[in-house]
Order: sequence, then C-alpha cells, then structure tokens
Amino acid sequence: MHAIRIHAFEPDNLVYEECERPTPQAGEVLIRNQAAGVNPIDWKTVSGGGACGFIEQLPYIPGWEFSGIIEACGEGVENWQPGQAVLGFIRFPHPANCYAEYLCAPADEITLRPEGVDAIQAAALGLTGLTAWQALFEAAALKAGEKVLILAAAGGVGHLAVQLAVEAGAEVTATASIQNHAFLRSLGAHTCLDYANLDWSAYRGQFDVILDGIGGDAGLQALPSLKATGRCVTLPSVTAAQIIAAAEGQDWQVMGIRARPDAQQLAGLVERLAQGRLHLAIDRSLPLTEAATAHKLSASGHCRGKLVLSVEF
Repeated sequence: MHAIRIHAFEPDNLVYEECERPTPQAGEVLIRNQAAGVNPIDWKTVSGGGACGFIEQLPYIPGWEFSGIIEACGEGVENWQPGQAVLGFIRFPHPANCYAEYLCAPADEITLRPEGVDAIQAAALGLTGLTAWQALFEAAALKAGEKVLILAAAGGVGHLAVQLAVEAGAEVTATASIQNHAFLRSLGAHTCLDYANLDWSAYRGQFDVILDGIGGDAGLQALPSLKATGRCVTLPSVTAAQIIAAAEGQDWQVMGIRARPDAQQLAGLVERLAQGRLHLAIDRSLPLTEAATAHKLSASGHCRGKLVLSVEF
C-alpha cells in the first residue's frame, strides 16, 4: 500500500511511499481508507510537538480520523463485516496511521456511515466532532439558557461547537475574522466578534462557558469575560497549563481536555449530519499526495471548517 510517513520529527518531512499493509489484530478491523481528516495535532506532531512524545518508533504515519470500507475483521470481531462503510477517530495507545490506503482500527471505536454522508465529510467528523461534544457537554456541562463564548469559531472544532451549543439551547457568541461572521450566523451564532479588533473589557463577567480553541494570549485575555463561577475548556495542550494557572485564586473552573474515541457519541454526530441538523464545512479536499500542502494550510490558522485528504487507488 501507499502512505504518508515521517522518518524524523521535522517540518516538511512528509514522504509519500510504499509500505507494508497492516494486519488486523484481535478486536480490530482492516479498513480500506477513502479519506482522512487533517487537524492541527497532525502538523504539530510531525514538527516535533503535539503527540510526538507518545510515538515509540519511526517511521510514523500521521492522521487521527478516517472514513472507509471494512476490508477484513480480526479475531473476535462479530458485529462488523467486510463491505460496510464506517468512520472513526483513533487515539493512543493505538497508533494513528490514517494517512494511508489501509489502516487498522479498534472495532469498538468505529461507527457506521449513514447513506447520504460521503467519505470526505465523514472523515472530517471524528476528532473535531468528539472534541466539540466532549468539551461542551462533559467538561463544561453546558446547559440550556447559558451564554457560551467560542474562540476560533470558524475552525474545525469551533464551527461544530457553535451548532451543538445552539441546538442545546445556549446563547452563542463567536470570535472569528469579519469575513467569517455571515458563515457563523448561518450556523446559529447569536453574536459575532472580530478577534482582530476586540476590547475584552466590554465583556467582563458575561459568559457561563468559554470554549477556547486558540490558547496562549488569546485564551488569557478572554478569561475575565467569565462569570464569577464560569467554566473554561481550553483545547491547545501546549498552553493549557498556562491558562489553568491564570485562573488560580478565582472561582472559575478552567480545564484542558484530550478527546477520546466514543462510538456512541460519534454515531449521534454523524446521524445529525445525515439528517441535516449539523453542517460540516469542508475548506478543501486534497489528494493524499498533497498532505504537506494541507499541513501548511492548517498551520496558517485561516481555514474555514476542515481540511481532508482523499485516498484514491
């Protein structure tokens, strides 16, 4: 098979090459891949950050979310069969390996792809959709009627979080560049703020929940906009400790999260997609061979929605 692999943790070190096709172990399924979602964790890991500390050996195939067709089932897998279209999100301790023509996935971490949802959309849903869901409803325990601020709202996680929060009955304020405001309003955002010209002092103590998709200085500046007992979930792991430390001495609850695979939650998200209750914006789809271009686009921070790599045989 062909895959994108890295042989050292360095930027621009993505190599499209031939390698051995994996064999499903007990409890796994072999997937003939059709598409892989691209996320910031991918290029951060390739560059020596992100999740590189969990990778025990090189070469390494990046990619955390996928959509494809079951090719074969490993020992003990009884609830799946070859030919079924599925999607999933893979996380350590299982290797990622989604930038490839074939991959193995734990059978209990995938879900069926409904009719009407194509492989490109399905591949873009796993990591971002579960991150948005778990951040809003598990970590922040968002309730109907609460006011939520979503930073980087036009991005992969952000634009899904806007819709899920609105569906839950929250009042959503979204930060993004001006050119994305009409897009976010079409998704249900009640108020849109231009992140480039934002006076945070005007919003002190206004929000029950902040979903921080930026971290760093942007996350720190937004913290005082929480109500006295507000909750903030910060997503970028590299600055999570900094944001949490800044809240010491306050009654705010500030936490970082690492999304986990959850087939039941993912099934609910993809069903919303199939029913038209959730819109997943694809910034663009590129062939697997152009993974390096996709990483550069993701690192720019200016994509609307998701980037996806299509896998063609």
